[in-house]
Amino acid sequence: MMKRNVCIYLTALLLFPMTAFGQFHIGVKGGLNIAEVKFNSGAYATDNITGFHLGPMLELMTPLGIGIDGAVLFSQKGTYVKEAGSSASLKSNFIEVPVNLKWKIELPVIKPFLAAGPYAAFRISGKNFNVDKNWIQGQFETRSFGAGLNFTGGLELFGKLQAGLTYNMGLTNDYGYALETHKFDGKTRTWIISAAWLF
Repeated sequence: MMKRNVCIYLTALLLFPMTAFGQFHIGVKGGLNIAEVKFNSGAYATDNITGFHLGPMLELMTPLGIGIDGAVLFSQKGTYVKEAGSSASLKSNFIEVPVNLKWKIELPVIKPFLAAGPYAAFRISGKNFNVDKNWIQGQFETRSFGAGLNFTGGLELFGKLQAGLTYNMGLTNDYGYALETHKFDGKTRTWIISAAWLF
């Protein structure tokens, strides 16, 4: 009896994704990143830097308008550091993997949606920055792994085109720098404007 119950349970788990999710879409997503690094303390102010993101995505939705979406994105982030009228650009490239819980209001043409969930980011370039520019001096480093949370609101048109605004909040120390005998850490904060086309 125990083996039978286990088999029934496992079969239900395997069939659930096919029955519960009424809609499955793949797509392409891209857009603009407006990023800044907030250091815990230190000698330098920071400002926004502009990058972009691009990559494939998928979406699984139930008939109730609740589902999940995910993507694998090439994403540029970083910051400007400033001091006494001088500035330096710190920009790094990541592979970013967000996975979100999504809720759509099922209307005929325009469907508003909200989404939230975690992301993981893996640095692929832009590790070290040696800055010696007027009064800005130091060794800046981008960490190899980062993670955080996404909060998104947007609209879907005709079941194909999605446009959204995301606040991307880093929870790990993505950047750091050393100045004389002190070390400082910073977390990324990014506003993301994106569009996606679903097939």
